[in-house]
Amino acid sequence: MSPALSFRNVWVEYGDKIVLEKLSLDVARGAFVSIVGPSGAGKSTFLRLALGQEAPTRGAILLDGEPIPPEPGPDRGVVFQRYSVFPHMSALQNVMFGARCDQAPVTGMLTGRARRQARDEAVAMLRQVGLGDSLKAYPRALSGGMQQRLAIAQALITKPRILLLDEPFGALDPGVRLDMHELITGLWREHGLTILMVTHDIKEAFKLGTRVIAIDKRRHDPHAPHRFGSTAVYDFPLDDKARPQIPPELAAMAPAPAEA
Repeated sequence: MSPALSFRNVWVEYGDKIVLEKLSLDVARGAFVSIVGPSGAGKSTFLRLALGQEAPTRGAILLDGEPIPPEPGPDRGVVFQRYSVFPHMSALQNVMFGARCDQAPVTGMLTGRARRQARDEAVAMLRQVGLGDSLKAYPRALSGGMQQRLAIAQALITKPRILLLDEPFGALDPGVRLDMHELITGLWREHGLTILMVTHDIKEAFKLGTRVIAIDKRRHDPHAPHRFGSTAVYDFPLDDKARPQIPPELAAMAPAPAEA
């Protein structure tokens, strides 16, 4: 079985600045990969490559063994740190919008049986993320945690194979983060997702992931810092039965947020 995603000697360059270099790795189907590293190391660029929002300067990215489409598609969902929902739409309308874009990409309109089915699926998804009593609520009336649940429901309604999370819990209070950890791991298992999650929280990375990848620069030149890019400098497969201690060199890479 081919990997869900493959990065083959991927480079990303902007003019004379190299962001990523010599990045080669495979992501297995059903994996929960946590991606860590210092600010500016290229973690979000890595996610944009997986989304198809950005193309590598050199190298290849394969999705299920085929070249990744050059644009985001319904097979890849994404959730950002700042709630990526539409403020002028209710919770139900937000989630139904994802279904409309998937099923009617040209007109964005569903009618009759297709619309009723999309509504039923959206209601079921909102119930699954704990928003069954907030179908008519607008984002401004929802807490931060509820808005992030809404963003996750919106991402999952198209039944993506891969879910990309870019600091999805960074703006949430510690107690809410724990609730979101339970939610996302439950959805991951139930839907058989492959997840790539960028986080600055090393403890969160090791807690949730089946694998932790650290992205940073292997080489540094003080006279030309922009001429060397980041790559995967650490790659830790994790066993649920025996979680390893976080290596000191990785723990120092990014501070965990203070606990309440």
